[in-house]
Formats: sequence, C-alpha cells, structure tokens
Amino acid sequence: MDLFENDDMKLINLLPRDGEVYYHGKVLDTLTADMYLDKCLSELSWEHDRALIYGKEIVTKRKIAWYADKPVSYTYSGYTKMALVWPDFLREIKQRVERDCGVVFNSCLGNFYSSGDEGMSWHSDAEKDLVESGSIGALSLGGARKFSFKHRKTGESVSLNLEHGSLLIMQGTTQQNWLHSLPKTKKDVEPRVSLTFRQMRF
Repeated sequence: MDLFENDDMKLINLLPRDGEVYYHGKVLDTLTADMYLDKCLSELSWEHDRALIYGKEIVTKRKIAWYADKPVSYTYSGYTKMALVWPDFLREIKQRVERDCGVVFNSCLGNFYSSGDEGMSWHSDAEKDLVESGSIGALSLGGARKFSFKHRKTGESVSLNLEHGSLLIMQGTTQQNWLHSLPKTKKDVEPRVSLTFRQMRF
C-alpha cells in the first residue's frame, strides 16, 4: 500500500495491524523548516555511523548525531555512543514535536543523508535502552524521501513520502512487528536530516 502526501490520511493509523504509525504532514512552515535545517547542518556534531555486522565493522555513508537530557551512553549495532546535551534550537524542536505527539522525549538520534545514495536498510528500533512500546517522533528536514514499512511475518508493506518539515510518529507495538527503511534512490534529491526523538531508559 502506498500513501503519498494524502491529507486525508493524517492522524489515521497507517498500519493495517500490529502497530501504530501516524503521519502529521508538515508541522513546520517552509521558512522555519529551512532555518532548522541550516542549524542542524552547521551546529550538530555529525559523524559517520558504525555497525558490527557478522563480526565485520561497517562504516556508513550517512552521518549521525545523538543528543539527550544528559550525557549518557547508548549502545546499538555493537557500538556504544555518548550523547551530547541539547543545543537550544534542538530543545525548541523537541518541545514542538512533543506538543504534536503528546509525549515527552529525552533523547534524539539525528541522521544526515547527503544524497539519494544514502539510506537505511530494513530494521527496527528495538534496542534494550529504548522504552518498550514507547513513541518515536521523526521530524524530516530537507529533501523529500520515501519511507517504507514491512510486516515481519506477513510481508505487508506501507510506504509514504516524508516532506520537508513533516512529522511521523511510531508507537505501540510497531517496532516489535514491523521493519522500516529509507530506500536509496537514483533521483536527484536534496540533502535530508531526520531527527528521531526517542524515549530512553536512563
């Protein structure tokens, strides 16, 4: 099932079963989204992500930056990373996302994709440090990209287009039952930042 830029689908669960995903569409006007994108690119501490896959270190093209209420460690894909404390503008974004999602977040994993050659393969955000069945609010800034979900057992799929300044929330049992991905594309797309606000066990 494909759900592209359909206002009627906002705040309706996009998943047919076993999870909850809501697309709020654009929650920031273009000027505000542009301003926050510029700040993310220039002020966040980006570094290439690393993962251990079958015992081999993989260095990703995409870059990550992790922030939280306090400087805590976070382990996933075999690596431990240390969070930095929120810069003021990122705290502002967090508060806006919290108002729209109706939940409080204590951390944010940012992802920077410089081109369509960079993406994320199928995975779930189910690390032990995350609150089980907690909410993840993903704010997209920059080039619009396709985002896809696939049910672990049935193979059912749902895709949508994440626009500049838009918000997607995943909650409930989504991470246990669904995988998600950001497919690579040969289209000429602008750089994109995804700010994924999370509820961690501190």
